[in-house]
Amino acid sequence: MSNLAFSLIVFSAVMHAIWNMLVKRSRHKTIFIWWMFVASFAIFSAGLPLVPEPFRWPGIETLLMVAIGAVCFVLYHLLNGRAYQDGDLSVVYPLSQTSMVYVPIWGVALLGERFSIPGAGGILLVILGTFSLQMQSITLAELARPFRDLNSPSVRAALSAGFVYSIGSVAEKAGVRHYSPLYFTYFLVLTMLLLMTMNLCRPKYRMLIATEFRHNWRPILCSGPVVMASFLTFRFGLNLAPVGYAVPVRQVSIMVGVLIGVLFLREAFGRIKLFSALLIVAGAVLIRFG
Repeated sequence: MSNLAFSLIVFSAVMHAIWNMLVKRSRHKTIFIWWMFVASFAIFSAGLPLVPEPFRWPGIETLLMVAIGAVCFVLYHLLNGRAYQDGDLSVVYPLSQTSMVYVPIWGVALLGERFSIPGAGGILLVILGTFSLQMQSITLAELARPFRDLNSPSVRAALSAGFVYSIGSVAEKAGVRHYSPLYFTYFLVLTMLLLMTMNLCRPKYRMLIATEFRHNWRPILCSGPVVMASFLTFRFGLNLAPVGYAVPVRQVSIMVGVLIGVLFLREAFGRIKLFSALLIVAGAVLIRFG
């Protein structure tokens, strides 16, 4: 993986963790995420005329990849919002990132990607670090705890979010292969926003839209450029690297998410979380040089 691709994806990871913190601190998660995308799309649209890259319409295959990615990522955000209602950021966020377990498999099977031995070892370290992050002690009983917690709605929602995200990641990798990452991201954000708007047309949400903005207008306005930066830098990085490497490297955001949870949300921290975060970083370094 090149320095440029690695840097873009790590920067995207930091932005990804920051907007997850903003979602966690909001009142109504689903509505806040919608407002977040409204702000991001408005900034994106305002800046698009200043872009020197010429525009060309996407083909049918690219539009299909946009649609698949948008549906998967909207489901990811809805499931994340559901998971954050009851779960801690430092637990829900790693579980929602389990897409990296599936993405290398999809990359090999569907996109013909190949990984070096150090790169594959880095992927495994990232997976191990993510899994161990939620452990409270190094025991067999603790290893089995996530499976016992499957009855928890927040855990199930977070794991489902990770699976659907993996499908969306493969779709967008296929999409940016032969089309501009910039315009692909624009159509992706537009489609996601339309899908979210359809969801918010339901009666239980309509009365809460204005209330959420009144209470959280500052975080909403801040989230616009954060989401846009996260989306754009990851798609440009994805265009330069195999998706099987890109998604695990982005899990550096887990370490950032843990730090945010500890420093700003006063969540518990211990040696296991520190060790897990170091595993993720070591895995990302192996992928970079693998």
